[in-house]
Amino acid sequence: MRSPEHLGQSVRPYSPWVGDDQEWWDWYISLAAGSGPDLTRLASAPRPVAVAPASDREVEQALAAPYPLTEEAVGFFGRHGFVRLADVLASAVVAALAERADRLIEAAHGLERPGRFLALEQLWLTDPLMRSVAMSPRLGDIAARLLDVDAVRLYHDNILSKESGCGRTPWHRDSDHYPLDSTAVVTSWIPLRDIPDGMGPLACVSRQDATGALGSLSASPQERSFDELVTARLRAAGVRPDATPFSAGEVSFHAVDCFHTAGANRTTAPRRVLSSTYYADGTRIIAEPTAMSGVWTDFVPGVRPGELAASPLNPVVGVRRSTFRSEGTASWRS
Repeated sequence: MRSPEHLGQSVRPYSPWVGDDQEWWDWYISLAAGSGPDLTRLASAPRPVAVAPASDREVEQALAAPYPLTEEAVGFFGRHGFVRLADVLASAVVAALAERADRLIEAAHGLERPGRFLALEQLWLTDPLMRSVAMSPRLGDIAARLLDVDAVRLYHDNILSKESGCGRTPWHRDSDHYPLDSTAVVTSWIPLRDIPDGMGPLACVSRQDATGALGSLSASPQERSFDELVTARLRAAGVRPDATPFSAGEVSFHAVDCFHTAGANRTTAPRRVLSSTYYADGTRIIAEPTAMSGVWTDFVPGVRPGELAASPLNPVVGVRRSTFRSEGTASWRS
């Protein structure tokens, strides 16, 4: 297993997060430089196409079916640290998940929270439809194959909601967040509607570009200066992240070392996505987690630093499969 130094993490004395998960997100989003909440000049968000939502049973069946992952897509992920896959979810499945996410956010946070970044985690423990997503063999098997490992466990699932007027997400790589002592970690990002430029699509930097532009960063990811430094380095190197708008049904996967951000939501509608993080079976917790890992003990309960990350809340949800198609369903750019 790799150490935090190999993952590019800042090594600091152990300083656990004090507060709940939403308080962590409120703090974290404040680390983005120059883009706080702005409720002025909001554009009208395009209305999603009306689609009859799938039943819970239909969602479960769709998320259990194998996805025809291509060798080209796996290779793209290996080179760049991220890949976007087309047609992972049918429109009726997306509609059902979007409806459920809206209800869960509203139950937890009310009808309207302008300018906020809202998050709900561990939904699979209480909501059957969200459990279908977190436990999905379709998604878990993709994660295992992209990481080239025999099996992956679930770290956590969540809904991430950029409410209308919310600012951008700071530049980061997940190796600075998850207390997992492995490079074999990947996160899915599932839009619950089309995400145009002004709504804050995920933006990823290729490993190939990051190697030259973002080596030896001196700032701590716990400070706003980190976001400022990454932005300045990328601009100086002429690196443009892939921030292509998303279509509902696409799913992006990004690796633990992938530098990524997401733009501000300058529209009148919330930008909501589902996300799950997977890691190779056999991974341990790092020796010294920091506040960047938030309430990580909620996600891996009963596991101490240095121990195997294999609590009852971290089931195996995907395995490597060897069946591929040579072309077709993956949308990716070189």
